[in-house]
Amino acid sequence: MNSDRLVPHLDALGTTIFAEMSALAVATGAINLGQGFPDVDGPASVAEAAVDAIRAGRGNQYPPGIGVPELRQAIARHQLQRYAQVLDPDTEVLVTAGATEAVAAAMLAFVDRGDEVVALEPFYDSYRSTVTMARGRCVPVRLDPPDFRLDEGRLREAVTARTRVILLNSPHNPTGAVLSRSELDAVARVAIEHDLLVVTDEVYEHLAFDEPHIPIAKLPGMAERTVSISSAGKSFSFTGWKIGWVTGPAALVAAVRTTKQFLTFVSGGPFQFAVAHALDNEMPWVEGLRESMADRRDLLSDGLTELGLTVYRPRGTYFVTTDVRSVGWDDALAFCHALPQRAGVVAVPCSVFYEDPGPAERALVRWTFSKQENVLTDALTRLAAADLSPDL
Repeated sequence: MNSDRLVPHLDALGTTIFAEMSALAVATGAINLGQGFPDVDGPASVAEAAVDAIRAGRGNQYPPGIGVPELRQAIARHQLQRYAQVLDPDTEVLVTAGATEAVAAAMLAFVDRGDEVVALEPFYDSYRSTVTMARGRCVPVRLDPPDFRLDEGRLREAVTARTRVILLNSPHNPTGAVLSRSELDAVARVAIEHDLLVVTDEVYEHLAFDEPHIPIAKLPGMAERTVSISSAGKSFSFTGWKIGWVTGPAALVAAVRTTKQFLTFVSGGPFQFAVAHALDNEMPWVEGLRESMADRRDLLSDGLTELGLTVYRPRGTYFVTTDVRSVGWDDALAFCHALPQRAGVVAVPCSVFYEDPGPAERALVRWTFSKQENVLTDALTRLAAADLSPDL
């Protein structure tokens, strides 16, 4: 049977590159600055809360489909305390298997065959695939270096009569951009004028370094049309637990739950209790993480600059982008393939985050600074000692 009749074409290039580069890191003993996950776990009290939940039999069986009450209430308290958002934890909060499932469930809920989803490019690799799964079309609005700022004119040009959703990501992976109030105002104007839904991926909300993260749902006229997504993985350095959440108006959250229940149904019961503990008790630790990540951003950015790379210093997340043309390479994919053997370091080409990368985009490389400072220093020492000439 022709599989094209069963499943739409999905672009798995990004996933393939991540797997390939991680395998190269293992095979060569290279330092992996490609895939974004910390090399140290989050707060010990949160891990202990998970152990306590397992031992007490809390969450070992199916939790409620919408998430355990303790976590939904903690999420609502977090939104109130941090952003002055008032949410009903019983109807306006949904727990998901990480933010990736939340995005997929939202696209399946809100997008139908032929609908268009406007997304900021370069985009996290699941966005195009989940829109395709919903039989929709992803329409990119490109963010250009050095600042990766959103241009309202480009956004307006991308919107058509078939546009259904604007899919935002701020702080933005892979560029590290953080949308300013004026940029968010532009998105709000377009969304309201065209009566569009906004789905916003805010998993790096606590890793905005130079300017505060602003939820677009807080802007006038946006609460009723916005589905916000976040997760515990990036904030508390437990990325393997895959505990995320959706917040928004009850009707929109119910629509996302309708599709989510046929993806994972439920997940991570004991971890949900632990994340509730984290949100209520470990936000000072998160602030410390933000400060530490800002220092590590500067360490890696400064080091890569000294090596001759053109560095676009991020305003959030834990990724920094460089242009390798400044050291003689036109092809970032070739650069990344050569790097493990030559320098014992792994990074990923940014071309996988673009629908149709041009010469400039094919020269961009993403590096993560979510590792310990001594690991970053070791990586920079290796890079400084290596011959990075493209003519070797």
